[in-house]
Amino acid sequence: MSNTFLTYSSITKKIVMACAGLFLAVFLLVHLSINLTLLRDDGGKWYNDASNFMSTNYIIKIFEFVLFGGLIVHILIGIILTLKNWASRPVGYYKTNQSKTSFFSKYMIWTGLIILTFLAIHFMNFYFVKLGIVPVPEGINDRHDFYHMAGRLFSQPLYSYLYIFLMLLLGFHLYHAFQSAFQTLGLNHNKYNSTIKLVALGYALIVSIGFAIIPIYYLFFL
Repeated sequence: MSNTFLTYSSITKKIVMACAGLFLAVFLLVHLSINLTLLRDDGGKWYNDASNFMSTNYIIKIFEFVLFGGLIVHILIGIILTLKNWASRPVGYYKTNQSKTSFFSKYMIWTGLIILTFLAIHFMNFYFVKLGIVPVPEGINDRHDFYHMAGRLFSQPLYSYLYIFLMLLLGFHLYHAFQSAFQTLGLNHNKYNSTIKLVALGYALIVSIGFAIIPIYYLFFL
C-alpha cells in the first residue's frame, strides 16, 4: 500500500509540475511581448505603460500571485523529484545507464537552478525596486521607470552577455520541459510526437532568441 501511495504521489507531483510549467510557458510569451516594446523608438512609452498596467491592474495582481505560486511549486517539485531520483539510484546506476538518459533531461536541474539564480537577480533589479525593497538605481528618478532601468542594465556589456547566455540556457530548458510536460500529461503519441518536438523547438527558439535580441540591440544598435 505504501509503495502504491509513493508511486501515486510521484506521478501527482509530476502532473502538478507539468501544469505549473505550462502556465509559466504562457506567461513567458506575455513577458516577451512586453519586453520587445523596448525596441520601439518612443522613449519607453509603450514599455512603461505596459509595465505599469501589469503592476497596477487588480486582475493582473491576482494572476501575479498565481504566477509566483506556480513558479515556487514548479521549482520545489523539480528539486524534490531530482533528489528522490538520485537517492533511489544504485551506486553504479549513473555509469551503467548513462546512455539511457537523454542529454537534455540530464542537465534540467542544473539549467533550472542557474535560471533561478538569474530570476533572483532579475527580481532585485526590477520587481523589488518597484516594491521599494531595493533602492532606485542611481540616475533613475522614478521607481516605475522600468524603461530606463532596463536600458541602464543592458548598456553594461557584462550584464548583456550574461543575459544572452542565460536566455540560451532557458531555451535549452524549455525545449525538454515542453516535451516532458506533454508526456507527463499523457498527451504524447507516436503519431504526433514529432509535431510536439517541432512545436517545442519553435517555442524554445522564439522565447530564447526573442529575449536575447534585446541586449543585442542595446549593445550593437544604440
